[in-house]
Amino acid sequence: MKKTKKIFGRGANHCKRCDRRNGLVRKYGLYLCRQCFREIAPQMGFEKFS
Repeated sequence: MKKTKKIFGRGANHCKRCDRRNGLVRKYGLYLCRQCFREIAPQMGFEKFS
């Protein structure tokens, strides 16, 4: 069994897709940075209004 280092504080969250830590969209458990979210949001069913 491999031991993983536990991360506390701000460093615990990162984008699932590209591993960035800035501009994270955590709502609804997405955990995507805003750049990745903009790329795949239409495929996930999100729509842009005006």
